[in-house]
Amino acid sequence: MDNKLINIGFGNFVSASRVLTLIQPDSAPVKRVISDARESAKLIDATFGRKTLTVIFCDTGHIVLSALAPELIALRLSEDNAELFGDDEETANG
Repeated sequence: MDNKLINIGFGNFVSASRVLTLIQPDSAPVKRVISDARESAKLIDATFGRKTLTVIFCDTGHIVLSALAPELIALRLSEDNAELFGDDEETANG
């Protein structure tokens, strides 16, 4: 399988096949998970000092912080999935 990369902002990319979920960082449990990941060296901060808008959970146990909105990253992931699985208008319509 091809290793597709998704731009998460500021020239940083994650492997689309490794992304499990995208979450907003607003809740206390998510903040706790971020803190735990930082202590265990599993946190990758790709915000370049900007406000974290998306927390990306990877299947490797790593947590990636991005300054891009989760909707934008999800759109990029879904575009990638459409390309991977051939979900274009021609196959959808017929």
